Amino acid sequence: MAAAIAAYLHYLSIFGLFALLSIEHVLFKRPLDLQRAKTLIITDLAYGLCAALVLITGAARVMWFGKGWEYYLYNGVFHIKLGLFLLVGLLSILPTFVFINWRNSVNAGEVPDVSEHKGKLVIMTIRLELLILLILPLLASLMARGFGAGA
Repeated sequence: MAAAIAAYLHYLSIFGLFALLSIEHVLFKRPLDLQRAKTLIITDLAYGLCAALVLITGAARVMWFGKGWEYYLYNGVFHIKLGLFLLVGLLSILPTFVFINWRNSVNAGEVPDVSEHKGKLVIMTIRLELLILLILPLLASLMARGFGAGA
């Protein structure tokens, strides 16, 4: 039962992660208004919490509920999957810093100023994150079917 709950929480947090990033993609457009700026700040915080939950539940599945940590340790597909997830985390730093820098303006009731260049950079980063996240279920499916397992 615990394994099923851990898997459920892992999948649910992955769906939440993708949904929150999709919301950021839809909301982040110029010109910005105060309500969207507030919503983006909150959405990005929730996105970070979801990412942490993905890591925690994923680690629990690897250590206690999966095929045993040795299976994952020697599985090349798992390493690619984990590396891509970490890349998404690194990419998310840029939008997060942009949104964090808006807090003072938003708290003062001012609409944050977003240059055209920064706006394009943030939206392309979010799109790249979404693209990479779309690859992860394929890797998980391959891994579940034994691909990447060591000899």
